[in-house]
Amino acid sequence: MDINTLLNAPVQFASARLRLEKPRAEHAAAVMESTNASLAQLRYITWGGAAFDAERALRFCAHDAELVAAGECLIYFAFEESTGRFVGNLDLHSFDFDVPRCEIGYVGDARRAGSGLMFEAATAVLKLAFELGVQRVEAVCDARNLRSIAFAEMLGLTREGLLRAHDRDPQGGLCDDVVLAMLRDDPWPTLRR
Repeated sequence: MDINTLLNAPVQFASARLRLEKPRAEHAAAVMESTNASLAQLRYITWGGAAFDAERALRFCAHDAELVAAGECLIYFAFEESTGRFVGNLDLHSFDFDVPRCEIGYVGDARRAGSGLMFEAATAVLKLAFELGVQRVEAVCDARNLRSIAFAEMLGLTREGLLRAHDRDPQGGLCDDVVLAMLRDDPWPTLRR
């Protein structure tokens, strides 16, 4: 596994109810609408501190597309296949090809909460990571972000520890991070409804 693995990852793939696509300028309107509808839940996300206008959303999508084109990470925007509605954005980043491992990030549209769609999207991205050759996927969550931690645990990631004063939050304060991880051979959970 190396940077070429990321560069050759699928541009688009599907799960049972979703279509996942690498970022494009055409996604800007959906990203703007989702971000603005979800602001109350985005206080732990650096870019989630203020509403998006059309220009900022376009820059956001263009920047994500540039990161993917450079092989720095994989980013996918998830859309519900039956309606075309935006579900959320997911990424695999901070790759260490020697292990190989990476981190997963996920930000769902608050209006789709409880539908199981983000669970499906994140599961699809986790499976893609393992198919590409990753052995370990980590989630690093602000210790106060209980929803993100619970979601990682629901996906089957195991809580491994607390890193004290490990990062800065979007407001600039020091924060603790919880580290969770899933290994390629760990069992896959199923969504409980």
